[in-house]
Amino acid sequence: MRAEGTPLKGDSTTESTAASSPVATDPAVRVGTAVDDRFEGARLDHAGAMTYGDYLHLDEILGAQHPRSPDHNEMLFIIQHQTSELWIKLMLQELRAARDRITTDDLQPAFKMLARVSRIMEQLVHAWDVLATLTPTEYSALRPYLGSSSGFQSYQYRELEFILGNKKPVMVKPHAHRNDLHERVQRALQAPSLYDEAIRLLVRRGFAIEGTDVERDWSQPREFCETLSQAWLEVYRKPEAHWDLYQLAEEFVDLEDAFRQWRFRHVTTVERIIGFKTGTGGTAGVAYLRKMLDVVLFPELWKVRTDL
Repeated sequence: MRAEGTPLKGDSTTESTAASSPVATDPAVRVGTAVDDRFEGARLDHAGAMTYGDYLHLDEILGAQHPRSPDHNEMLFIIQHQTSELWIKLMLQELRAARDRITTDDLQPAFKMLARVSRIMEQLVHAWDVLATLTPTEYSALRPYLGSSSGFQSYQYRELEFILGNKKPVMVKPHAHRNDLHERVQRALQAPSLYDEAIRLLVRRGFAIEGTDVERDWSQPREFCETLSQAWLEVYRKPEAHWDLYQLAEEFVDLEDAFRQWRFRHVTTVERIIGFKTGTGGTAGVAYLRKMLDVVLFPELWKVRTDL
């Protein structure tokens, strides 16, 4: 005898129900059975294969944070600056490639590259929001452990400034202690900037521009050029006749706009955290950073706004 409703062994209803049960059919939850090597189609056994961590070298990246202080907040400070350097590395790749494209009159790919750099700078603007959670008291606890290290010494940032046209030969000196870095920054100083190549492009398109802006010592800062300003004015007055140059000019303005915002957010974050103390690298801190806000990378393009 069996209780009413209790299935007999071999009952087809019971077997079909058990077979359709996700618990019964999932080998990952069956006791005494081997776990399947796939889940939701994804491979679970990666022995001998390249993994996500292998491809990204995560062991090296995630093992590159070495706080010197016992303070909890130093990890934030380190990761903020390490991630910024990674973004700068990508910006340099894009800007160099864009410069090469401009040199060969291949502007369409350059537009995408320049737009990408502007978006990266927007990303970096928001990164300061995270560092701004560090209070003056918290920063004071870790600052003694920083020694004389400073973002002022970033060789990648110096390369970024140089390719954008802010040339200052004296800024190579902080890297003289390492020949490899010194040579790298020196090459960036002596190469034409992104804007230099755009000027030469205008000449190739038939615009009359002073010779000193076309061939010169690229390591020196360039002065405002009235004939260049007039060339850009012509582009803006007749965009339909010079559409790719018009778009290039707007990409440059977008780029400088984003760069200014990045710099400004840097200044305000530093003032919020350390006030007007001297920087760890010896600069005047906020006072020095505010001076950098006055640097104009593409002055003729900004003047066009007034002249139109």
